[in-house]
Amino acid sequence: MKLRINRLSPVLGAEITGLEVTEPMSRDIFTQIRHGLRQHGGVLVLRDQHLSPAQHIQFSRRFGELFGDQEHLKYQFQDTVKKYLLPGHPQIFRVSNKIVGGEQQGRSRAGNYWHSDVSFRKHPASFSLLYAIEIPEIGGDTLFCNMNAAFEALSNSLQDFLFSLSARHDFAVNTTVGFSHETISEKDLSGQNTTVHPVVRTHPKSGRKSLFVNPGNTSNIIELSPKESRHLLDFLYNHCTQPEFVFRHRWETNDLLIWDNRCTMHYAIVDYTDDRYMHRTTVIGEEPV
Repeated sequence: MKLRINRLSPVLGAEITGLEVTEPMSRDIFTQIRHGLRQHGGVLVLRDQHLSPAQHIQFSRRFGELFGDQEHLKYQFQDTVKKYLLPGHPQIFRVSNKIVGGEQQGRSRAGNYWHSDVSFRKHPASFSLLYAIEIPEIGGDTLFCNMNAAFEALSNSLQDFLFSLSARHDFAVNTTVGFSHETISEKDLSGQNTTVHPVVRTHPKSGRKSLFVNPGNTSNIIELSPKESRHLLDFLYNHCTQPEFVFRHRWETNDLLIWDNRCTMHYAIVDYTDDRYMHRTTVIGEEPV
């Protein structure tokens, strides 16, 4: 069986219809899904899925081990967000503005800034799988940018310079961005959620180079002065998020959206008041090189 994969934009993003991931799936079909992600910039949506939490976790594990699978720090979500995990399913992070019986059903402003998931860990996220259970009538789109294409559009001289640099990623950066309205736990600020990665990483499967810095988690470039670091990071962020590198995903109920954090950034637009409820699993990746 050959999957029908339809492009959603010139730069990244594609959709698969007519496939139910809860049904038995051959290795060939799953290989086509992985290939589709690489061919379409690291963003793929599977329409009209009907997933229980257990089924969501089971399918996600085909991509690798998940955050929440074990008690070791490598597998743990940061302490501040553990209250948003689905009871009984610690691998599922709830994204929602819903309040039921006075209780918040998930993180309401999750990811409303450009970022790559969990980049502040030595082994950051490879894939994220976000399942739309309830969506607003209008609004709540998610933006993605192609970090491969953005890097390749730079001059050879700047590329060569960037190869020599490394950057610190720190969850504490979120205190001024996405988590500015929340209290970060002291445990999360103690140093276990900070690490250093190369500014340019190589995708382990495609071999393509991509920028690996993001406004949500990157604090500074190690080899530069604070002022130089700030100017260069701002230039790179403005460059990467130009319209020609960006795809806007308009959600449909029961979408399962998969993206590759190793070659994309994303931004969840908070422009709605209707209820929104989603489940996300996050796959643990390799150490960037």
